[in-house]
Amino acid sequence: MIHPIPSGTRDVLPDEMREMRAITEALRGVFEGRGYGEVYTPALEYEEVLARAELSDASPAYRVFDETGAVLVLRSDMTVPIARVVASRYGSARPPLRFCYFAHCYRGVRPQRGQQRELLQAGIELIGSAAPQGTAEALGVLCEALAATGLEGYRVGLGDASLYPALMAALDVPEQTRAVLLDALARRDFVELERALELAGLASEEAAGLLLSVPQRRGGPEVLSDLPGPAAEAAGGMRMVHELLQPEVAERVIFDLGLTRSLGYYTGAVFEVYDPALGAPIGGGGRYDELLGRFGRPLPAVGFALGVDRLHIALAGEERGTGVRLAR
Repeated sequence: MIHPIPSGTRDVLPDEMREMRAITEALRGVFEGRGYGEVYTPALEYEEVLARAELSDASPAYRVFDETGAVLVLRSDMTVPIARVVASRYGSARPPLRFCYFAHCYRGVRPQRGQQRELLQAGIELIGSAAPQGTAEALGVLCEALAATGLEGYRVGLGDASLYPALMAALDVPEQTRAVLLDALARRDFVELERALELAGLASEEAAGLLLSVPQRRGGPEVLSDLPGPAAEAAGGMRMVHELLQPEVAERVIFDLGLTRSLGYYTGAVFEVYDPALGAPIGGGGRYDELLGRFGRPLPAVGFALGVDRLHIALAGEERGTGVRLAR
């Protein structure tokens, strides 16, 4: 008899669990070695608390009611709960604060798309360290952690969440159109982006051309040159981060001026991890300098999360293709 489990979830059996544990222990060793203390927060949070993050594009996967009738939701990531922890438990602590975590998160997805509803994430949050130094530290920890697991072929896409909104504002894109353009960009759907620009009724073809061409720039530091004014400021920030990176980290970075992430709290640098062995990002993160203020303690912050399941698949793919061994 086959007894079903909820869509978007799965059972992990002993052989795979040993491999997953080896991955998380390798990551934990790097995080702790770099001064990041491990925290764990409740899987359930009050909806009214998480609503402070204003994540209109990330609906909770599950809602339940407690004995008083208050609405509880399963966390969709760990960044927002850690922001709550910092405001409520570290109100007078001197920054920077460094936290790491290994926790299951829950996302509302369409079951037919084959996406995970329950996912194990490993990540860090660096609270109170401004750009570019804080961003460079997070990228350094990210690359050191991936190297510790044995991943070899990965690259890190680096962009800036403020670039495209600034460009749209400077080119007088109608407010009602901006969300449509950002949604197409987040899905990397440049056909839809071009169609939306045609319907936007912009004042000039030059403006539409910039809005379509700039986010398709991807490559080395040369893609940061000759950008229009509003985009140049974000490019300058990326260039400063790049200059602070150790050579072994800098060589992993690919500048991606169209990179944006679906969670709405990112304010500056954003990044994603790619590997040829996997057709989707292994993880990502970025700066969220305004989120802590919504919980009562304004501090700059940056962090990232890795999908442990995806990292495991990428390692297995590299092992088949290049002989890299999974730790046992």
